[in-house]
Amino acid sequence: MSFEYLIQALSVACSPIGMISLIISVFLGLIFGMLPGLTATMGVALLTGVTYNFDGPLAVLVLIGVYVGAISGGCQSAILLNIPGTPASAATAIEGHPLAKQGKGSLAIFVANASSFFGTLLSVFCVMLFTPLLTDIALKFNSHEMFLLAVFGIVICGNLTSGGNPLKGWISGFVGLLISQVGRDTVNSVARFCFGTIDLTGGISLLPVMIGLFGFPEIVHAFSPQSRDLIQIDSFSPKEGVAILLRNKVNILRSAALGVCMGAIPGVGEDTGGWLAYWAEKKRAKPGSRWGEGEINGVVASETGNNAAIGGAIIPVLSLAIPGSAPAAVLLAAFWMHGYRPGPLMMKDTPEFLYYVVIFMIFSAIVMWIIASNMSKLTVRVLQIDNRILMPIIFICCVIGAFVVNNRVFDVYLMLVFGLLGVAMSYMGYPSAPFLLGVILGNMADENLRRALILHKGNLLPFVTRPISIFFILFILALVLPQIPLVSRLIAKIKGKKRDKTEVTA
Repeated sequence: MSFEYLIQALSVACSPIGMISLIISVFLGLIFGMLPGLTATMGVALLTGVTYNFDGPLAVLVLIGVYVGAISGGCQSAILLNIPGTPASAATAIEGHPLAKQGKGSLAIFVANASSFFGTLLSVFCVMLFTPLLTDIALKFNSHEMFLLAVFGIVICGNLTSGGNPLKGWISGFVGLLISQVGRDTVNSVARFCFGTIDLTGGISLLPVMIGLFGFPEIVHAFSPQSRDLIQIDSFSPKEGVAILLRNKVNILRSAALGVCMGAIPGVGEDTGGWLAYWAEKKRAKPGSRWGEGEINGVVASETGNNAAIGGAIIPVLSLAIPGSAPAAVLLAAFWMHGYRPGPLMMKDTPEFLYYVVIFMIFSAIVMWIIASNMSKLTVRVLQIDNRILMPIIFICCVIGAFVVNNRVFDVYLMLVFGLLGVAMSYMGYPSAPFLLGVILGNMADENLRRALILHKGNLLPFVTRPISIFFILFILALVLPQIPLVSRLIAKIKGKKRDKTEVTA
């Protein structure tokens, strides 16, 4: 019977109309991912309406294609312009853009596209093999664990992007977390920090913040005297890219596993998957590595992690009808619209649906790699355009991207405000990425902390008695304590004593 379902899925994907629809949807997804302001969530939402009259399997093929394409496409603008096309590509920009400035943009995009492909492909096998196990693990994350996971993500991001001063990264991240508290809270619907402005009651949208923080500093920097020289694009051999990927076999497998796990936790999604994979690879770095200056292994890790989170986010959708990320939530609504009912009874009512999703994800990953690799031959030419010509065009795209989120001018004003803030932060050496992650995870942290306190009547003891909570607390302390001068001196003293003993023994 399973072989019959497999043949059905392949017949849909390999049919002329299916292949044409897949190519178009993946291409549109890549465009949505590349352009700041047009996210994977928006792409899936817009194409859901377009597929209203499609047959169910064909509609699922189109929607999965745009989802995979959008998450993958964000790396190109992140690498070329240091402006992540989607929040999931923020970690890629840290290592990818310095590579582009060194003339290695083509190599970075080739490696990023290949990593995206492998991340998606490996997550598909996890969807098939580990759905019950990962779903059980995700269900063990209650309010206490979700709050600590948000804090953990901000602390990690602050460590990674601070350039040797984690305190600045943490300040940036927790200010972003505070910014996310503007608007009505999700527990009692009380307006907070709105100052009588109706536009703020709905909260601060993520896209204007992201476009302002990452776009404006690049636009301002483009007109400085130091940035007038055009970047030369070095030719590269695909063999060089393949050699990098082979060297990163363990990195790809580890990043894919972390991405799937993050995607399977409802509400976390691709953004945290990319950051966690990047952090795990950076922790393994040897002394003298060029992290923050163009380390290609970081591009591999972040792109593998955020694309592997696609499969991870679909796991709870299929098994529990609970989306793992915002695009997966729109995808779930689209499945319902087309007559599919993911959840515990899915394998009984529509067993063929799992095979559709698996086969369509594999085909989407293959088509994405082919299209993205060919697109990069044109997009990389952006580096050879004079910044004084390119950046005004980018500015117009930023304004349009901020406006189309909610179709209101207020979001353009927000983008300008956060753009000025981003410029100030760049001059003072405060990283923007933790700020953005704080805005992303802020509502999750606030909602789950308050829910945990309400359920236990203000008792904090469950935070230090639940096993997963203890794990996160210990991890956070391991990152924070070494930055305290007294603790750092104590650690240095202990290391010195061990070194002296070793020398004496030798």
